[in-house]
Amino acid sequence: MSDNTEAAKIWSRDEVKSPCIRICVVHPEARICTGCNRTTDEISRWSRMTDDERARINAELPGRTALLRKRRGGRAARLAARDE
Repeated sequence: MSDNTEAAKIWSRDEVKSPCIRICVVHPEARICTGCNRTTDEISRWSRMTDDERARINAELPGRTALLRKRRGGRAARLAARDE
């Protein structure tokens, strides 16, 4: 067996893949990564989690997007506050 074949076997594990997209910016209030939607705790524990835990978290991630996109009102809110 060649070295490349051995390396391929090692790096192609049968496990739940990380949702990381290498845009690692943690939202200061929600403490959720804006790239993958995982909490800082989930990111730090990922390598020690079971496949079931990883699958459960991956299933929850799409629902967390709204937590990060909640707007505070922008320009319209500032204008409305000014007119009060």
